[in-house]
Amino acid sequence: MRGGAGVSRIESSPAPRTPSGDGTSPGGQLLAAYLHARAGDFLRGLRLYGERGAESAGAAGTTGAALSLRMAARRISATLHTFRPLLDVAWADGLRTELAWVSGTLAQEHACTARLERLLEALGRLSGTGEAVSGAEAQPESESESESVPGQRGQSRNKATAGALAIGAARAGALLERQLNLARTRAHSTTLQALGSARLHAVADGVALLASELPLSPAAKPHRNGSAGILDGLGGLDVLEGQALLAEERLWKAVSLLPLARAGHPYNADALVNGLATASAEEVQDTPWHQVRILLRLHRYAGEVLQQPAAQGFGGMATEVELRLDGRDPRAGLGFGGRDPAASAALRRAGRLLDRHRDAAEAAAAATAAARTPRIAPATAYALGVLHADQRHEVEAARFAFHEVWQTSFAVQAGR
Repeated sequence: MRGGAGVSRIESSPAPRTPSGDGTSPGGQLLAAYLHARAGDFLRGLRLYGERGAESAGAAGTTGAALSLRMAARRISATLHTFRPLLDVAWADGLRTELAWVSGTLAQEHACTARLERLLEALGRLSGTGEAVSGAEAQPESESESESVPGQRGQSRNKATAGALAIGAARAGALLERQLNLARTRAHSTTLQALGSARLHAVADGVALLASELPLSPAAKPHRNGSAGILDGLGGLDVLEGQALLAEERLWKAVSLLPLARAGHPYNADALVNGLATASAEEVQDTPWHQVRILLRLHRYAGEVLQQPAAQGFGGMATEVELRLDGRDPRAGLGFGGRDPAASAALRRAGRLLDRHRDAAEAAAAATAAARTPRIAPATAYALGVLHADQRHEVEAARFAFHEVWQTSFAVQAGR
């Protein structure tokens, strides 16, 4: 990326620090320290990605830079959302919208590449080749015809079915390659346009502000109310942990709405039956799971704010405040604050399973979109139908595994 106001801030941005002595409360200092560090990650990733933006998505350097940039953008956006009461609301909402645009733009190209690899690998597995299907393997139907041998009609029928699937898989792979490579090329062009846009420079300027002076709200200032006693000088800590707890409660509520009892039965085929109906039916049943995935990520990032090294000097005081307020340790929930490493590890496993759920659902949707292509051969449509069913079974498997992790790790807390 060529020089610009936003990118020029990268090299001059100071090292991560915790504000002190400026009237900011401990809660505001913790939040500022975390956002400052993530802003540095974002600006460094932007510089690296800008330098390699002309490379293809498959280049290792570009992929790593894009991933680093997206991770930083997601963490900043999630933190601005979760701890909104501690920040200047108008500024935080505006920057969060722009960061979502950056993350979404960068994600499209990688998503097309990963989805194509997933679908071609699944086609190879389903067709019995054991290798990813390539469009170059597609052959005309006449080349697959063979004569039946008397007395071997049953075997011929099975071979014909397998042969039809193999031929259809090759043609389906070619169709998917055309469609997803086209989508990837368009996404790459969109990304390159974004890299040179004034909009991205403005986002970089906004993130650079996080690395220097974070716009905080009055809630992040120390309380001077003499009647508050224990809260004197600790303004913002109660709000900080309160918002983190609220993110956890939202996660619990969303998980409670999932059909975990049904998902706990293997091969219940709910994800498949509904998926065979209409695209809207798939979206309706997948949306709650996608929402839990987002809330789980918000909860995990909120925990990072409280677990950072800078929090060690304030964690004890914050816990004391919360204990005085509602008589319970706010970090005793889903592995908050590192108190329960096993619960934290279980949350990470659950997050990976929900990522797997999302990837399978999107792959199934891509197979459906390809099957709607006009005038495709019956063998191709058959292979795409089998591929769609396979990916919806992957959706079901991810739900079952999520149920196992959640019930095993958090069954006791589920009744709180």
